[in-house]
Amino acid sequence: MPGSAICPLKYLARTFGGKWKLPIICILADMSPKRYSAIKRRLGSITGIMLSQSLKELEASGLVSRKEYSEVPPHVEYSLTERGKGAIPMLTAAAQWAISEMEGEGLSPYCGECNNA
Repeated sequence: MPGSAICPLKYLARTFGGKWKLPIICILADMSPKRYSAIKRRLGSITGIMLSQSLKELEASGLVSRKEYSEVPPHVEYSLTERGKGAIPMLTAAAQWAISEMEGEGLSPYCGECNNA
């Protein structure tokens, strides 16, 4: 509700939290619309129910848009909204911090789910 106080970090966790939201945003970050099946294929181990739920939550938060095409066969494409695109610099900075920390611990920074380092 408007005017309610909330911790900014809790807001971030609510918006981007969960196992699948960040990898979905990562996949859509190249700015080209993706079909449901392409997202699912890139994520590999996600279930259809979880992908649908995550996409709906990202859409409800205004980060992802869903566009239906009235064709035969019908299909749907997902892309980042302007709000979603606005989060990319913050997420990139967080990823760069994580890469630096991981390398300092001798870990290899590779994301097998969204195929980005």
